[in-house]
Amino acid sequence: MKKILNYIDGSYDESFSKDWLDNYNPSKGEVYSKIASSTKADVNSAYLAAKKAFPAWSNTTINERSTILSRIADLIDDHLDMLAEAETLDNGKPLNLAKSVDIPRASSNFRFFAHAITQFSSEAHESIGLNSMNFTLRQAIGVVGCISPWNLPLYLFTWKIAPALAAGNTVVAKPSEVTPMTAFLLGELCSKAGLPDGVLNIIHGTGPAAGQAIVEHPNIKAISFTGGTKTGESIARTAAPMFKKLSLELGGKNPNIIFADCNYEKMLSVTIKSSFANQGQICLCGSRIFVEKSI
Repeated sequence: MKKILNYIDGSYDESFSKDWLDNYNPSKGEVYSKIASSTKADVNSAYLAAKKAFPAWSNTTINERSTILSRIADLIDDHLDMLAEAETLDNGKPLNLAKSVDIPRASSNFRFFAHAITQFSSEAHESIGLNSMNFTLRQAIGVVGCISPWNLPLYLFTWKIAPALAAGNTVVAKPSEVTPMTAFLLGELCSKAGLPDGVLNIIHGTGPAAGQAIVEHPNIKAISFTGGTKTGESIARTAAPMFKKLSLELGGKNPNIIFADCNYEKMLSVTIKSSFANQGQICLCGSRIFVEKSI
């Protein structure tokens, strides 16, 4: 049975505990692989690898980082079929959705930020009459933690790690233990693209064990999390007293607003699609409908 291993310092390894979690194929309800069950020891190992890699990575040129991120995007495109099939097997979504949305968006995430970093500017402001100038200096902050959900596994995993890497940070990342396969496969593609060892480290395990260890690690400077509101509340409660930078994308309630002058047939099809695409598990899916009183 396939084993989903941690990716730390450019190598795949079991967790220190040697414990495993079951990974299910939801279409059959059967265990088809085993997931490394990580704890604080694994997270700290990943942190140390990221810390070691940070000085060199943060001092690479923008062009170097852009080139490597673009290569990762190209490799994701080259492995579209393999990644889409893995996403469908792991998540249960239709294969055509994984092929047309999830995996192409994952490569687009890397490509977007590969180009974006070449366009960043630093503002300068002259203090007239004082013979002085103020300017903005943007620098990488260090090791950051990224925790992603199960509804759009590789899509949202890459949406977090790509900008962090582009900015010169190194990363300790944890995908959902419900859908870890494509994040596991991504590690090898990153190595092939020339991403230096330790720049991206991927830890597998549960939220209370591995995820919480990332959040409460004293030297991980920032946390980006997408998931449930209650979990986000817990993360904020832990991270706020530590003055970590936080990005929390939590549960949303998005209304479809239907006006009397709409194209009725088009409205029906778009409303259904926007509410139930990806089984309705998208942050932007319509979970409420507001209808103008006249109709």
